[in-house]
Amino acid sequence: MAKITVNGESQEVNLPLSLTELIKQNNVEQPDMVSVQVNDDFVDRTEWDGIQIKDGDNVDFLYFMGGGCLI
Repeated sequence: MAKITVNGESQEVNLPLSLTELIKQNNVEQPDMVSVQVNDDFVDRTEWDGIQIKDGDNVDFLYFMGGGCLI
């Protein structure tokens, strides 16, 4: 078991584990609309399958939302 942090919360995961698998395990809604940082570095979507999560990694799923003006 490896300990990682996902969006500020500690998780224990079994390795090996790709970033794509971690996204699925965390039931990320609309993965096509999320940006991912691993250890403060943004990861291009085309690299998700090749990124292997390691013990101690810090992963953030970032959702960008648009807003409007309330009149």
